[in-house]
Amino acid sequence: MHKIVLTTLATLGAAGIFGLSTSTTTASAATSKVNSYISSKNITPAKITKSIWNGFPKYKYRHGKGKPEGVVVHETANPSSTIYNEIAYMKNNYQNAFVHSFVDGSRIINIANTDYLAWGVGSPGNSRFVQFEQVEVHSKSAFAHEVANAAWYTAYLLKEYNLKPNDAAYDGKGTVWSHGSVASHLGGSTHTDPVGYYSATGKKYFGQGYTMAMFYQMVKKYYNGFSTSHTKLVNATYTSVNKQAKLSSKYKSYYLYNHVKGSNKNATKQSWSKISPKVGKTYYIDMTAKKSTGSMWYRIRPSKNSTKRYWIYSGNLTSIKDVATTTATATSASVESSNASSSSASADSSSVASSSSSN
Repeated sequence: MHKIVLTTLATLGAAGIFGLSTSTTTASAATSKVNSYISSKNITPAKITKSIWNGFPKYKYRHGKGKPEGVVVHETANPSSTIYNEIAYMKNNYQNAFVHSFVDGSRIINIANTDYLAWGVGSPGNSRFVQFEQVEVHSKSAFAHEVANAAWYTAYLLKEYNLKPNDAAYDGKGTVWSHGSVASHLGGSTHTDPVGYYSATGKKYFGQGYTMAMFYQMVKKYYNGFSTSHTKLVNATYTSVNKQAKLSSKYKSYYLYNHVKGSNKNATKQSWSKISPKVGKTYYIDMTAKKSTGSMWYRIRPSKNSTKRYWIYSGNLTSIKDVATTTATATSASVESSNASSSSASADSSSVASSSSSN
């Protein structure tokens, strides 16, 4: 059923999804009057409003839950509609098409979980990208604010999923896509939005057509402007341990990290393949971290002697227990080795804790 829907969406029309527009242009953003206006007016993008509707289907991207490969920018092609009308329409017609979020001159409203795919560009794009719609606005200020909101939101999504800005318009291999770029490089649709809307609205209010190339420059500006100071990190208490545990069947609902998520500015998602995941397999724990929020994290090794270490949420593990010792006493050499290992682990934890506390 799901495969049938994905392969036939290209032929389905839905107001608020498949906008008509003109051909793309690669004009330089350096001369963009819209971008200059956004900067000169110090326009601040809107905050994201979470309004997730549970009625949308939840299918994983082709590489799994929470693993999109880029962002697709749409526009509604409906000059008389509002953002709330579009959202209501989409909820009533999601079987045909839906996107994750809507943007206008004053709002960014997220209505579908971006960890799962949406149906907005047909196959194969649906299984690859987060997608959002822009609602048509009708003033100079509103258009500039909408562009700022859309560019910032695109940059935010790239940061959220550890993706780097890369304009897909030229070779179809990037992370920032228009609906038109998807249609041109991947197929599944014949639509070219938001190119026509950008061009016409830019000319109407700024005397210069706006382009996806100009939009991409704004995305890069916002992306480069993001810093860890915008994210409030939580403290964590670290303890060196010598335990073992088995991988839970719930592990696919979580992620593997290089540091404790939310308590270290350098924490990023890692591929589960790095620890050869298998339900019931034993992993070794050399450190725990209890976050100030109450959650417990474990630093694991794939084997007793492995130098590889990764952090995982406690929900990933079961049957946690101390590692059994084979002898009552230890040689001076083994004690010395153990102390060195413990010191190394403690130094690591102190460094992490210091980073967390300073933020």
